Amino acid sequence: MSKYVVIGAGILGASTAYHLAKAGHDVTIVDRFDAGQATDAAAGIVSPWLSQRRNKDWYYLVQNGARYYPTYINELHELGESTTGYDQVGTLALHKDERSLTKMYDLVLKKKELAPEIGELTPITTAEAIQDYFPYLSNYDYALHVSGGAKVDGRALRNATLKAAEKLGATCLFKEATFSDKLYVGKEAMSYDTLIVTTGAWGNEWANAFGIQPLVTHQKAQIIHLKAKEPFKQKPPVIMPPGTQYFVPNLDGTVVIGSTHEDTNKFHPYPTAHGVSSILDQAFSHGEALKSFTVEDVRVGFRPFTANFLPSFGYLPNVDHVLFANGLGASGLTVGPYLGSVLSEMAQGNALDFDVNSYQLADHD
Repeated sequence: MSKYVVIGAGILGASTAYHLAKAGHDVTIVDRFDAGQATDAAAGIVSPWLSQRRNKDWYYLVQNGARYYPTYINELHELGESTTGYDQVGTLALHKDERSLTKMYDLVLKKKELAPEIGELTPITTAEAIQDYFPYLSNYDYALHVSGGAKVDGRALRNATLKAAEKLGATCLFKEATFSDKLYVGKEAMSYDTLIVTTGAWGNEWANAFGIQPLVTHQKAQIIHLKAKEPFKQKPPVIMPPGTQYFVPNLDGTVVIGSTHEDTNKFHPYPTAHGVSSILDQAFSHGEALKSFTVEDVRVGFRPFTANFLPSFGYLPNVDHVLFANGLGASGLTVGPYLGSVLSEMAQGNALDFDVNSYQLADHD
C-alpha cells in the first residue's frame, strides 16, 4: 500500500483521492478551502458534443468525461452518496435560424457514431415547442434537444466525492499545505510516496515552490441564481443560447445563469454590480420573463487556464514523485471525475489507454 497526498479538493483532487482510496491506498487530501474555488461555485452542463471547438486533445478528455459520469455516479450511490448534484435532464441548444440548427444537428449526429451516449437528437422549429421545455424563453424558433445532456452542481458533487473517499479510508484535512524542503500540512511535516497537486487557480503558488514557470492564469466567473414564483411541472433541460451564457434550471424553480469571463490576476471572490448586471442583461435578451424572478444567490469562482486552454497533467520535471494537474478551465466539471481516475492510474504506475504527451506540463510552460 502506497501513501498518497492530494493537495486541492476541487472536483479533480476529490476524484483523484476517491479513486486512489478505492484502490486500497493510504490517501490524505488537503485543502485550505479559499473562497472562490471554481468547483464550489459552478453549476455545470455536461454536453461537450455541442461544442464547435476543434482541438482533438481537448475533445478526447471532455468526451470521455461525459461518458464516465454514469459509472462514477453509480459508484457514489453504492457508497450511500445519493446527493451528487448530477442529473441527466437533456440539453436544449437554441438557434436564431434554421441554418445554424442544421449545422449543429449534422455535427452532433456525426459525433454520435463514436459517442452513443449523446442519445436522441430532436430538432425543434417552433417557439411554442421550445417553451414546452422552458416556458420563460423568447425570441427563438429553433433549437436542438440532446437527450444525453446533463447538469451537475459542483459543490454537491465535490462533497459527495469527498464523503465517499472518506468511507473508503481517505483522510480529509482542511488546513494550509506548503512545500519548502519538504511538505508541511499546518506546521507538521508529512511524508508521501507520491504528491498530487490539483490546486486550480492557485496552482502557481505550487509551481513557484517547485521552481518551475507559472502554469496557469485565471478568469473570474460570476454565476447568478434566480427563482421563479412557482416550481416547474417537470424537469427542464439545461439551456444553451448562442454565445457563452447558459441556464441550468432546477425542478424547484431556481435557474442558475452563468457566467462572466473576467481576466484578472487578483483573487477578489465577491460579486460585483457590473458582473451581475451583465449576466442579467444578457439573460433577459433570451427570456424577458426572467425579469419577474427573485435573486437567490450570486457565486464567484476562479477558473484556471493554461496558455493554450488545454488541461495539463504529468509529473513535474526535475522534481521527484510530484504529479501536477491543472488548467481545466470552463470544462472542469465535465472533465474532473474522469481525469481524477486518470491521475490515480498514473500515480499508481499503471498503463493508460491513451497518449498523454499532448497534455504534458513541459508543452505549456
